[in-house]
Amino acid sequence: MDAIQQHMIDSYRAAQRGELPPPLPGRHDWGVVREARDRRRFEAVIAGRPARGRRRAALRSLFAGSGGAGGAGGSGASGPTGRSGAPGRSAASGALGRSAASGRCGDSGPSGV
Repeated sequence: MDAIQQHMIDSYRAAQRGELPPPLPGRHDWGVVREARDRRRFEAVIAGRPARGRRRAALRSLFAGSGGAGGAGGSGASGPTGRSGAPGRSAASGALGRSAASGRCGDSGPSGV
């Protein structure tokens, strides 16, 4: 039995009893996703971890650590703006990205973390 069939049975039963019918399947799914996200952020703040930007900071440190000088297009990859082709490859953008992430995340947690 799928969700629609179960909903039809529950609606019929509610009509027989004079009750309100249940909500349609999938009606509140995005609300549940938002509540789960908010709960995860709340628990991160309570534990003293940054509430936002943790995945992006982890990916940035992962890609910045694997960059190195031995990559393809080493010295001539930078254009007139000073950026390389891949994110996190240049030392200036990596340092800027980490300091911006720590400044943004440091505001939500205790000082010194």
